[in-house]
Amino acid sequence: MTNDLSTAPETDRDDRDLVLHAVRRSGLTIRHASARLQADREVVLRAVRQNGRALEFASDDLRADRKIVLAAVGKWAIALEFASVGLRDDRDVVLRAVRKWGVALKHASARLRADREIVSVAVKRNSAALKYASDDLRAEFGAGDGGRQLGTGAVTLSRGDVADDVAATD
Repeated sequence: MTNDLSTAPETDRDDRDLVLHAVRRSGLTIRHASARLQADREVVLRAVRQNGRALEFASDDLRADRKIVLAAVGKWAIALEFASVGLRDDRDVVLRAVRKWGVALKHASARLRADREIVSVAVKRNSAALKYASDDLRAEFGAGDGGRQLGTGAVTLSRGDVADDVAATD
């Protein structure tokens, strides 16, 4: 039994047991499975639990399945990119993604990119997420920022800011 479906004959790519075994070892193997198995809920769920990016190769119907998308973003936050439009507008799904990696905010709906709590969680996780927030929240969160934001969520102060702070204490 092979785990490499890329070179397998079509009959193997449509063999449910073989594909279930293969995606257990490498979720991305689902990309070589038949369309029928890319639409099989159990196969896709097993694939995304192994590698969230496997959501990219799931059928459209399963990209709209909340349980599957939650499992995918729990493993790899950026899988939110491959979720249905409706689930990219689902508060719980987006919160799960941005708690894992703030920059997943990039793939949230415009409505949720304007949600103060979601943006706050995303920016606390990774300050680079701020660039994906709504204009209003970007201005609000960016206002009063005395430093340069780093992708790690850290903020550095420029030498001028440090000199101003020292002069103020003299």
